[in-house]
Amino acid sequence: MYATTVRTEFVAQHYLTVPDPGPEGDPHSHHYRVELCFRGPELNEFDYIVDIDNAEAALSSLADRYQDILLNDLPEFEGYNPSVERFARVIFERVIARVTDETVTELSVTVWEDEDAAASYDAAV
Repeated sequence: MYATTVRTEFVAQHYLTVPDPGPEGDPHSHHYRVELCFRGPELNEFDYIVDIDNAEAALSSLADRYQDILLNDLPEFEGYNPSVERFARVIFERVIARVTDETVTELSVTVWEDEDAAASYDAAV
């Protein structure tokens, strides 16, 4: 299995909406690091699993969308607790809509909300 990983960083805000979230229930910022890992068993005719320019364009779009934004205010989080786990799933769905290389059969999204805590979502595409 081949794999190519790209990443970006940005600052965004959120607050948790679960019962008794403690201080996490107040709006606060995270310096998020997002890693996208594209996987597949075959390379394309150019010996790529994914066109890195397309993957980086998807990352740039993510950074533009979420930089300095309160996640809770966005439609993709409406009705959801904007946890780092949910954020990983939201990013997965946005990326697979943009990066459509036929050689990519799996995508893993890891979102780090600080140096010690991350959540991932991965699935077949």
